[in-house]
Amino acid sequence: MRYWLLLFSVVAASGQGTETKPKAEDYEVHASTRTAAIGAEYMVHSFSRGDKAFLAKDYLVVEVALFPPKGETIEVRNSDFELRINGRKALVTPDAVSMVAASLQHPEWEQPGPNGEIDASTRNAGVVIGGPPRNSNPFPGSNPPGSQLPPRVDVPKDNPSGIEKEQVKADVVAVETALVEGAHHAAFSGFLYFAYRGKPGSVKTLELLYQDAVLKLK
Repeated sequence: MRYWLLLFSVVAASGQGTETKPKAEDYEVHASTRTAAIGAEYMVHSFSRGDKAFLAKDYLVVEVALFPPKGETIEVRNSDFELRINGRKALVTPDAVSMVAASLQHPEWEQPGPNGEIDASTRNAGVVIGGPPRNSNPFPGSNPPGSQLPPRVDVPKDNPSGIEKEQVKADVVAVETALVEGAHHAAFSGFLYFAYRGKPGSVKTLELLYQDAVLKLK
């Protein structure tokens, strides 16, 4: 476990964030702070890279872009951002991207069975111990199981070789597109993930706080 988290920390350090738009005004909401212009968009549960989109169902996702003045450097940490949900006094800070990636790679960690036990009833579905043997062909004249011809497989025109392309994994994309912490000399952007177990419809108002700016996302 410790090695796995360390590995994600290394990957996160080399993340690239998202593709930054030309200016803060190109985002749904924007403001000016004492160190930079900021733009943001509320993505609900979704995050993406290119044409691949994914859901982080246990998080509210916000894309943030910062535009430091020309020739200046700003230092950014995830803890600099806070989210106010439905006007509550208690503010939410982003989770580390390693935690987000872990929840995406192991969703069962968030969904334990009763008393934390795994329900194994479905593992033995169709298995009968004892009792009379089953009739493999109960209807005379029908084809017994295993005698049918396999269905015809159509070769896709866009992939005639039939070799499957490497699948893009949600946890990897989450790490690669997260907001990169540290010193920045130019405009940059990325996703922030705020833990939220409620339904999206229960979010009536949403505000992102950064330095002296309050961005009304919803």
